[in-house]
Amino acid sequence: MAHYNLQINGRAYEADVDADTPLLWVLRDSLGMVGTKFGCGIAQCGACTVHLNGIPVKACSLPVSAVGAKNVTTIEGLSPNGDHPVQLAWKEVDVAQCGYCQAGQIMAASALLAKNSKPTNDQIDTAMNGNICRCGTYHKVREAVLLASSKIK
Repeated sequence: MAHYNLQINGRAYEADVDADTPLLWVLRDSLGMVGTKFGCGIAQCGACTVHLNGIPVKACSLPVSAVGAKNVTTIEGLSPNGDHPVQLAWKEVDVAQCGYCQAGQIMAASALLAKNSKPTNDQIDTAMNGNICRCGTYHKVREAVLLASSKIK
């Protein structure tokens, strides 16, 4: 076991876990932040997407030892009131069906819009490519990302 000081959603946390423990399990099991979901465990589905210094990463395959002093943002930290433009657009477009992939989808979309506030359809498709939706709501995902981009000042 090792001791880790982590910056998550703008707050300091401590975790005593093995160095190879995936960030996903530190978030969920050690710190009780269950918004980030487990999907596949091999970084292929995107349900576990979080931001590491603003870059979307798959928390299921990122060992906590690789986080260091970087800032982690989870779905819980994206917006204190759920009023991030992507979250609002998700509701307005009614993207979610089963909802399981949505935290990861929202985190990937918000990272894209932070970097490129007016993406094209192709840029959206590329950015969202690592996030699988079993319900097939990809057309609504794109619609919500475009709507969110129009709400960003």
